[in-house]
Amino acid sequence: MSGKLLVGAFIKFAAGVVLVGLLIFLPAGSLAFFNGWLFMGVLFVPMFIAGIVMMFKNPQLLESRLDAKEKQSDQSVVVKLSGLMFLAGFIVAGLNYRFGWFVLPKAVSIAAAVVFLAAYALYAEVLRENTYLSRTIKVQENQKVIDTGLYGIVRHPMYSVTLLLFLSMPLVLGSVYSFVIFLAYPFIIAKRIMGEEAFLEKELEGYKEYKQKVKYRLIPFIW
Repeated sequence: MSGKLLVGAFIKFAAGVVLVGLLIFLPAGSLAFFNGWLFMGVLFVPMFIAGIVMMFKNPQLLESRLDAKEKQSDQSVVVKLSGLMFLAGFIVAGLNYRFGWFVLPKAVSIAAAVVFLAAYALYAEVLRENTYLSRTIKVQENQKVIDTGLYGIVRHPMYSVTLLLFLSMPLVLGSVYSFVIFLAYPFIIAKRIMGEEAFLEKELEGYKEYKQKVKYRLIPFIW
């Protein structure tokens, strides 16, 4: 375990907590925003636990997950659009609480939190199945095609999981208007998948054959 990796992971985690907290609670104008605390809990507690597990069991995977600098220009646009979506969605959720525009019942938010945690468990399973996963599109040394487990159902189970995670986020925050903003995500991720598959077909041996074996990219029987 590298001390540099430990410090880097802690700094990024702490920065994420502070940034998301500011984006939610400043627009809300109050720390009494229950949905905001619920969201912070279901987001950052599992993230902290997952980081600790990776730190000790697979530090290479953690290092890869921390590398968010996209090297392909067309994909960097996708990353920027995703960032804009999060920025707008979190701010609108806070404003929704402050002005009471359309606040969802707590039961809906708690149910969404359960879905979020279930999706996070699937996220952990995807990481267990594919230790080559990184946050940027690249092929690592000795990387092989994974075609078992969730990868035998859809070609991009990580993105399937993030679809559940991100669409449940605004519901945890109790905001219908924020949910409308997050509906941009399926279109954003579809663009990323198309570019990623074109890259993998060229760079990863066996990927073309894998596409023939597993027909669906994101959602079984749909796409």
